[in-house]
Amino acid sequence: MNVYSAPDGTVLAYRALGAGSPVVCLPGGPMQDADYLGDLGGLGAHRRLVLPDPRGTGRSATPQDSASYRCDRLVADVEALREHLGLDRLDLLAHCAGANLAVLYAARHPERVSRLALITPSTRAVAVEITGRARMETARLRADEPWFGPAFAALEAIVAGEATDAAWQAVTPFLYGRWDAAAQAHHAAQEGRRNDTAAAVHGAEGAFDPEATRAALAALDAPVFLLAGELDLNTPPGAVAEFAALFPAATLVVQPGAGHFPWLDDAGAFVTATATFLG
Repeated sequence: MNVYSAPDGTVLAYRALGAGSPVVCLPGGPMQDADYLGDLGGLGAHRRLVLPDPRGTGRSATPQDSASYRCDRLVADVEALREHLGLDRLDLLAHCAGANLAVLYAARHPERVSRLALITPSTRAVAVEITGRARMETARLRADEPWFGPAFAALEAIVAGEATDAAWQAVTPFLYGRWDAAAQAHHAAQEGRRNDTAAAVHGAEGAFDPEATRAALAALDAPVFLLAGELDLNTPPGAVAEFAALFPAATLVVQPGAGHFPWLDDAGAFVTATATFLG
């Protein structure tokens, strides 16, 4: 385990996999440790992956001030990691809710970002709306799956504002391009790995200023890559395309047959596209 100190003294941990120049990989959740990323389908064969556990998760310490879980305040943790690694500029990759932190970091420290890769990203920090209709249209692409009926009924209940724990559990197969043994094991391994207290604070009032973030991203001169899963209900391809349009020049890839974890659905396609961008 590798550790470094945040500006408030919280001791934070990260794993390092592979060889070559580093890519800092921010996990989602929000506020989930980075273990679920694995080696991103073999991306570590091309670059050294630096996988930090956010404060209060995994091997990282719990901060004294719970307000420090707010997404905009986590920017300082990413900057502390950059300094710890001795890097002038970061290649930054983020998955899901980690994309919110990544774009806040890029907005605050544009001169420190060399490349930015956003993988099936959350759009909350930039206020790209994802409608229930868009999620259901994406879900209907799975109509031939044996589990589709009860999963789609649960999704309809969630979209109607009638979410229950059982409904959230029932829609889990939609997160993966294939609901096979590997996907089920990956999902089971995530149980209890998110800090729910921290997640509740992560997007608290004041965490995001979409108008200011959009303005900053419009001036970002670093290369940007966004990857959407064709079947991803969390961030359907249309929403990722709208996100990509916020940058001066961004590369958008839609991975066929992929859900929210594209490195599991087709590691070869994911690594080829992502490693090509990262260089």
